[in-house]
Amino acid sequence: MRILLAIALAAVCAPTAALAAAPRTAIFYYPWYGSTARDGAYEHWSQAGHDPPVDIASNFYPARGAYSSSNPAVLQSQMREIARAGVGEVVSSWWGWGSTEDLRLPAVLQAARAFGLQVAVHIEPYEGRTAASVGAAIGHLRELGITDFYVYRPGDISAADWAAVNASLTGVRVFAQTSLPGFAAAGRFTGIYTYDVLLYGAGSFGRLCAEAHRLNLLCAPSVGPGYQATAATGDIRVKPRLNGATYDTMWRSALAASADLVTITSYNEWSEGTQIEAAKPEPAAGAYLSYDGAWGRHGRAASRAYLWRTRCWTAVLAGRLSRC
Repeated sequence: MRILLAIALAAVCAPTAALAAAPRTAIFYYPWYGSTARDGAYEHWSQAGHDPPVDIASNFYPARGAYSSSNPAVLQSQMREIARAGVGEVVSSWWGWGSTEDLRLPAVLQAARAFGLQVAVHIEPYEGRTAASVGAAIGHLRELGITDFYVYRPGDISAADWAAVNASLTGVRVFAQTSLPGFAAAGRFTGIYTYDVLLYGAGSFGRLCAEAHRLNLLCAPSVGPGYQATAATGDIRVKPRLNGATYDTMWRSALAASADLVTITSYNEWSEGTQIEAAKPEPAAGAYLSYDGAWGRHGRAASRAYLWRTRCWTAVLAGRLSRC
């Protein structure tokens, strides 16, 4: 019944995939946050023993507070921000049938399409994932009008298994998260993306895209503002934001590499500190980092600095501006 309702909703709210132009920019999005008031518990904000709403599993603090992704008002506001930043596609995290992310997908679709955004699915390494189960999922999700799929950690499964499934799919694009274009070609993927902005820096984009293009693959390198997951995971590795310079460098390199589309890591992965969603202009309770100083912005102007800068870069990608 849930799937039938979602299909009906998509038919009413969405333009047909055949009429939609391929996006030039896509952003990874997480619909997995919960609050006690709406969901009975603080989901993801309480990771690693944190005690929301003041103490959350992030080195940054969202301007919206410890919000719930099931809140229609939050979804609407987030999709409006993404659209205003010039991004064309929202790539929603998906952890298999019946997962929280699956159950919230229809609401993401409805909110995104209200602002002219396409929706893709980020197929995560859910329990029991196989190439065949992914192929079946793509077949069902295709009925919702979703035509782009991003497979995280495809190397968990053999290229031969992926090739058999991808060869059977029509009307969709399937991207592999890998730095090995040869693997993606052997698996008959449409293209590659990198996602991990810590491991795959700006210096890798030229080589990856050149190899991908030689193999007739699309190249969708992932740019991001930085990485800092200490509060959520204890990971001591950090990719500093450098007041926005990290983000700019990755964008410039993606464009120089002749990327077919640019993927952004991420809109709201707060636990890994890769988010560009608005943060508090001042560290909440003195315990959090902020975007203050990014591109010379301070106070309230800094809270939305990365959304503002993304609008500039998407305009450059679209040819409306010559530079940022």
